[in-house]
Amino acid sequence: MLSEPTPYENHIATQIIGCAMIVHRHFGPGVIESVYETCFCHELTKAGLSVERQQRQPIIYDGISFDDPFRMDLFVNESVIIENKVVEAVLPLHKAQLRSYLKLANRRLGLLINFNVERLKDGVHRVINDSATYDQ
Repeated sequence: MLSEPTPYENHIATQIIGCAMIVHRHFGPGVIESVYETCFCHELTKAGLSVERQQRQPIIYDGISFDDPFRMDLFVNESVIIENKVVEAVLPLHKAQLRSYLKLANRRLGLLINFNVERLKDGVHRVINDSATYDQ
């Protein structure tokens, strides 16, 4: 079991953050989440990344797949989950939500990006799932 993101995952994360910075530079803080998400997806695609928006992820429990799936904001290159926020402050609950998504999707690296900040670097949070069992 690997606990740290792979070089590939880190490379994808760096590209993702660069795209988020482009969008944030254009709008700054204060725009609604769906506007950031739409433009962010456009930038990610321009950068050559594969992006799935609002992807449904089934919940597997006790060997059963339930029809009440959760939706990931963005799933990039089938490896990094992105949770977009436009909030006054990132709370532990927001990170726990992303950590749950990572566990349910069996992925190692997630980025919680809060666009409602003056400097985007203050709004980017890496979340790692230590229990991911796949190799990228």
